[in-house]
Amino acid sequence: MNATIKVNEKPVPWKSGTTLFQLRRQFKPDADILVYNGFPVDDDREIQANDRVTFIRRGEAPDADEIRNLMISRHSPEVYDKINKRTVGIAGVGGLGSSLAIALARLCIGRVIIADFDVVEPSNLNRQQYFIDQIGMLKVDALKENLFRINPNLVVDTHSEKVDRKNIIGIYRDCDVLAECFDNPESKSEFVEFALREWDKPVVAVSGIAGYRDADKLRCRKALRNLYMIGDGVTAAAPGSGLMAPKVGIAAHLQANKILEILLDM
Repeated sequence: MNATIKVNEKPVPWKSGTTLFQLRRQFKPDADILVYNGFPVDDDREIQANDRVTFIRRGEAPDADEIRNLMISRHSPEVYDKINKRTVGIAGVGGLGSSLAIALARLCIGRVIIADFDVVEPSNLNRQQYFIDQIGMLKVDALKENLFRINPNLVVDTHSEKVDRKNIIGIYRDCDVLAECFDNPESKSEFVEFALREWDKPVVAVSGIAGYRDADKLRCRKALRNLYMIGDGVTAAAPGSGLMAPKVGIAAHLQANKILEILLDM
């Protein structure tokens, strides 16, 4: 069988001695970004069998298939194939949940299930991933709109309702990993306790991310067999120490990274 390479994720016969710049002249002469085996390069080099090459022109809007191929090239096929088949459930899409969902969309998770009963308010804009023209929209609808602008291949299931012990299973039964992203302490504990008691699924929760001091103390720890906690576990929101974009964003991305780690280990 003849050896091949992949150019923009399409199989192409490989010829010994072919270089990266030769391929660019052949397939996309106006490309100014060259991704070689998942890494951007700017120098010419000889292409080996089974290599993957992606050519991109700055400012050119790709379609959904091209977006998929570009993400495969950046994350590597091995990572993409594993996580694109997985489903993540996000309970609450405020500061944590909206930031987490965007990170997962950029990672090319296959499907997210989001639930929240609230609407976008002006006070949300200090830390949540919404826009002024979305004020008054249901958060789940606004977030779905934003996620599709990033990754049109993402499957997004929305539930505009308050999550409690009566509907958790109905909403999140198909999930591989659950993310707790509530602001309310009672909702946090109820969700985590129910999920751990009823399901044998990993739960990534958050505790202690208020204010702006000591962001370096935010960390991920394994609290129980299937429970991972993000935060410092101490700094709760209070007058003079509210939830702010920097620490909320750090915590959300720590959640995303732990979820990625869990999914790749499955």
